[in-house]
Amino acid sequence: MRHGKAGRKFDMPTAQRHQMFRTITRAVIDHGGVQTTEARAKEARRLVEKMITLGKRGTIHARRQALAYIDDRDVVQKLFDEVAPKYSDRPGGYTRVVKLGQRKGDAARIARIELV
Repeated sequence: MRHGKAGRKFDMPTAQRHQMFRTITRAVIDHGGVQTTEARAKEARRLVEKMITLGKRGTIHARRQALAYIDDRDVVQKLFDEVAPKYSDRPGGYTRVVKLGQRKGDAARIARIELV
């Protein structure tokens, strides 16, 4: 039996899973939040916080690392110019996951991941 992050594969191929999290991360940075399943929100939180930490560094290297993950220059520009400076004095915890209940179709737990 595996310990740790076992079960966080979301029953999809690796590339598809990575792309899903890139999309969620991009949406949270661009729109300030996104509604998704609770498990996806909790997993995406790690990645969003990592991107904001890169934005707080503000170096060319950090910008290139963010561009390698996000693939949208406008969103990376917003991350470095608007989002990250808001959290300059905060040591972490830039996101919150708000539980919203269950989805009607399949009773999946829905949550909203948003910037604090």
